[in-house]
Amino acid sequence: MLRGRMDRPRAIIFDLDGTLVDNMRFHGDAWLALAARLGVPATREDFERTWAGKKADEIFAILLGRHLPAAESAALEQEKELAYRAAYRPAVAPVRGLFPFLDRLASAGFRLAVATAAPEANRLMVLEALGLASRFEVVVGPEGATVRGKPFPDIYLLAAKALNLPAAACLAFEDAVNGVVSARAAGMEVAAVLTSVGEAELRAAGARYALPDFASLPPELEQRLFG
Repeated sequence: MLRGRMDRPRAIIFDLDGTLVDNMRFHGDAWLALAARLGVPATREDFERTWAGKKADEIFAILLGRHLPAAESAALEQEKELAYRAAYRPAVAPVRGLFPFLDRLASAGFRLAVATAAPEANRLMVLEALGLASRFEVVVGPEGATVRGKPFPDIYLLAAKALNLPAAACLAFEDAVNGVVSARAAGMEVAAVLTSVGEAELRAAGARYALPDFASLPPELEQRLFG
């Protein structure tokens, strides 16, 4: 059992893709198009349940069955991300209820952060398009050779460290199985946003709460956060 399990958290840490925005279909389209060009079989389920939350070089190792040289990996990642951004940029929109929820959290004194495996250009596109670039005290990405993608806890631990808080004082919002496992491995409780994967899978991965969007908080979570 996590220490301070039922205490009110001090910080809320959000995943980005599939959590702040319902964009996983666009990522899936870009990954599947790249896989097809490379002649490698892949399915949308592979992306949503196995790849989501991982760094691009980790996905390429799974997809191609080998670790790529840095230059080759970077070129393929750029190809995929350019395709994703071109498709999603005109469609950027928050998950329902996000803005009022962020306002409520800020008014209640929570510290807010983002912990995501999305590369910097993707993060900036979404946060700037939504006008949220200044709303989060900390935004942590996957930069650095020693930072592993989700389901490893690295990105969430970095976010807690940047907030100067113990991980157990943070509540994570996630949409992917790998993300839930990552946050739990870091020592955080998790609320699962049901944009991409079913509730049963996310609870089996360790999510305590489940919600369709930020306008529909389960009563237990509403009470925990706002009393």
